[in-house]
Amino acid sequence: MAETNAALSNPRADLAALDALERKLFSLRYALDEIGSLGPVIDPPKATAERSEALAELERARVETLCDPEVGDMLARLADVPELLSETRRAQVRVLTRDRDALVRIPAEEQAAFSRLTCEAEDVWRRAKAAGDWDAFAPYLDRIVEARLSMAAARDGSRDPYDVWLDEYEPGCDAAFYDRFFSQVKDCVVPLLADCVASRHKPGRACVEGSFDVRRQGELARDLVELEGLDMDALWLGETEHPFTGGPSSGFVLIASHPHRDDVLSNAFSMLHEGGHALYEQGVDPAYRLTSLRGGTSMGMHEAQSRFFENLVGRSAAFAPTLLASLELRFPGRFSRVTPRQLYLAENCAEPGLIRTEADELTYPLHILVRYEIERLLLSGEAHAADVPRLWAEKYRAYLGLEVPDHARGALQDTHWACGDFGYFPTYALGSAYGAQLKAAMVADGVDFEGACARSDLAPIRAWLGEKIWRWGRSKDSDELIRDACGEPFSPAYYTDYLTEKFSAIYRLGA
Repeated sequence: MAETNAALSNPRADLAALDALERKLFSLRYALDEIGSLGPVIDPPKATAERSEALAELERARVETLCDPEVGDMLARLADVPELLSETRRAQVRVLTRDRDALVRIPAEEQAAFSRLTCEAEDVWRRAKAAGDWDAFAPYLDRIVEARLSMAAARDGSRDPYDVWLDEYEPGCDAAFYDRFFSQVKDCVVPLLADCVASRHKPGRACVEGSFDVRRQGELARDLVELEGLDMDALWLGETEHPFTGGPSSGFVLIASHPHRDDVLSNAFSMLHEGGHALYEQGVDPAYRLTSLRGGTSMGMHEAQSRFFENLVGRSAAFAPTLLASLELRFPGRFSRVTPRQLYLAENCAEPGLIRTEADELTYPLHILVRYEIERLLLSGEAHAADVPRLWAEKYRAYLGLEVPDHARGALQDTHWACGDFGYFPTYALGSAYGAQLKAAMVADGVDFEGACARSDLAPIRAWLGEKIWRWGRSKDSDELIRDACGEPFSPAYYTDYLTEKFSAIYRLGA
């Protein structure tokens, strides 16, 4: 059958058409990503409406290009002759087919309208957060949920809508998978946190408290991303309300952060986190540069890289002298009496807090669990925007023992829902677990992880991740990457064992 199709279809012409499609899609994605990334950072407030129209039209063009019936026929013909394709070509066909299947049943106008809605919603969210005004944002959230439900039904009406979007951000995952995962994590974290809170051996944060010049924090941020090993000629640094990494290509990666004058570690770890994302984007095989294989394979694997550099590297005891030296350089005299051990303990205080992005490693997955459970309620129709503040308060009280004082430190703190990113939040916790397993495999392969962190030379760590994860771009899914890198399927046990060992030692549990 394959020989007949190949003879009739002219694979050479189809491969030329595939290349032309990739070039056009790359150009559209470049424009979308550059406008979408830089716009919220540098555009004046009155530009929002016009930016939303530009994004909507570009999104319409992208959808119409990929969903053209002739494109579907071409991809089907190429899929029918895998023996005539290189490994890269087969990956292109597989990824483009999956991307197309996710879009083809949703009218281009509906997807353009969604792009317009989320652009407007993000601007409303930013102002609502500043004012602590949930009621201003709530109507947009209801509209976004309604749109996501409609799009999920069009994509696959036989599946639970939330499963559709969970699979979007981490292919192969659904609510049943995350229920099992969070159950294992919760069984570890909740009693471990309780033991830490009850311990008589609590580390203090006094050595990192105070007021820190924002300009100097910017210099510290640049020091840290340079130390991580980023290509600074392919990096743009800026400031925004909510830290993120974006950009249209491996040659233009953007990191935007938010320094806080009263918390120098917040921006430091934010930069290490976003730098992990940027390293992944810059580390993809250059051969994939203008193709659909460019970029990270999933948000779970992307968050694995960011959480890896933020926590496994940045919050390690071995890295503490390096971080302390950077702090001393940019804030002379402020840290002269601080020891690496004191800094390590200060940055690893396991204390329930209100803000996800400032949470310690141990409490962090509980912040994600709150968002996961609320997303399920919203997409099942059991809750609406008006219910979210109450649900948020109830869950923060139940999981973290905290009262939520206002919406800015509550349900308005994250930008994800304004962007329509339902299903993204769980990947933060999953990425943390991926990272723990990757570190174990890295060490088993002979990488001197502690030594690299202590020497301020992360090249061995970058080399291993580059070979095992980064260079593959989207050509391999997360489950295949984990199996190839670790020699076994994904297991949350590496994550829970890591948390248990680390925080038991810090809080001297059982001592």
